[in-house]
Amino acid sequence: MHNIDLILDARWVVTVNKDNDVLEQHSVVVDKGRIVDILPSSVAHDRYLAKTHHPLGNKVLMPGLINCHSHSAMSLLKGYADDIALMDWLQNHIWPAESQWVNEEFVHDGAELAIAEMLRSGTTCFMDMYFFPDVVAKMVNLSGMRAAIGMIVLDFPTVWAQTAEEYIEKGLRLRDEYREHSRIKTVFAPHAPYTVSETSLNQIRMLSDEMDLPVTMHIHETQSEVDQALESTQKRPLQSLNEIGLVSPNLVAVHMTALTDDEIELLAKTGSHVVHCPVSNLKLASGFCPLAKLLKAKVNVCLGTDGSASNNDLDMFGEMKTAALLAKGVAADASCATADEIIRMATINGATALGLQDDIGSIETGKAADLIAIDFSQLESMPVYNPVSHLVYNTSRDQVTDVWVKGRHLLKQRSLTRLDEAEIIRKTKAWNAKIASH
Repeated sequence: MHNIDLILDARWVVTVNKDNDVLEQHSVVVDKGRIVDILPSSVAHDRYLAKTHHPLGNKVLMPGLINCHSHSAMSLLKGYADDIALMDWLQNHIWPAESQWVNEEFVHDGAELAIAEMLRSGTTCFMDMYFFPDVVAKMVNLSGMRAAIGMIVLDFPTVWAQTAEEYIEKGLRLRDEYREHSRIKTVFAPHAPYTVSETSLNQIRMLSDEMDLPVTMHIHETQSEVDQALESTQKRPLQSLNEIGLVSPNLVAVHMTALTDDEIELLAKTGSHVVHCPVSNLKLASGFCPLAKLLKAKVNVCLGTDGSASNNDLDMFGEMKTAALLAKGVAADASCATADEIIRMATINGATALGLQDDIGSIETGKAADLIAIDFSQLESMPVYNPVSHLVYNTSRDQVTDVWVKGRHLLKQRSLTRLDEAEIIRKTKAWNAKIASH
């Protein structure tokens, strides 16, 4: 027998491999943080002797979810300014609140709250875009989670930096600090074409090419954004970005609600990625990302929650169901955005956008053991005919019982193992009282 660290027995293993295999009564064998075998449970215990064995009963084991767009610290502004259109929301509510409250402590406590919520919702990796990314990275490191930390860039001064050059310089220092880290990578994160100049974007494009790092940015979030660009430059934002070479396999474009068929073709041809944030787009009435058309064109589409201030939660199960239903309604086609496609958007597609597809996003031998267990034993989950469609159309985040990242047990029977839930709640209540009193 082979001595290994961990065996997980599951009623179903949703692999998200290239064939979308769903294995019944199988075990996933983990050693030194990586998956070393996937085999029938009846065979696993004859072949392996594990330090830890988890018989998961009537549960699904699947890859951890990957949230490809978040502003984690904005968890402290959850519900702060609801039922307001995007630019009014940003300019008259969110940006003033951020200018008053955002500092290192705000980002530390907000990111900690977000990471706790994400872990309890089955998310094992997220891509972040916010101020003080160094503070977010430290919290990710402490929590045991995985993340791609955005090196944010704006052309106006904030509490984090004064000029685009300073944003980039600080970002590159962060990149150097974490370049060898096994769970944290950095990505360029210019905010949007309307807040970052062409000169700065050109510099980011050159650095991205040189370092082979993703560039994530809000693009075509609303039709108004596109109309304003046409009025001022006579070009649509994506055209301008393409002309400077940013539309490429390194581009991770967020929102993309206002797209022409030619632009979808361009995204497919260049190998660019799209992050669909359906709940945030609906809540801010930003528009409808043409998901069915993007999938048909073979564009790599992944999922993001956006920040809690424009979504009110970081629930990737909610995003999956909303994405599927919205796509069917917009396309008037019940067969589009299938459950298999939606699950891939929340896992392996996100890994691909981050350049991590060889390490995470599916349950395959050799990959990191970033895994989650979902309980299907309660009456609300019965009967189960197709576990994949059940995950998309029936499952809530409260059914996530256990989470592992690199084989480390970060959520155990709904309890966080490395974060202090009571202390997070205490600090959140203190921020709530402070912000609400002004």
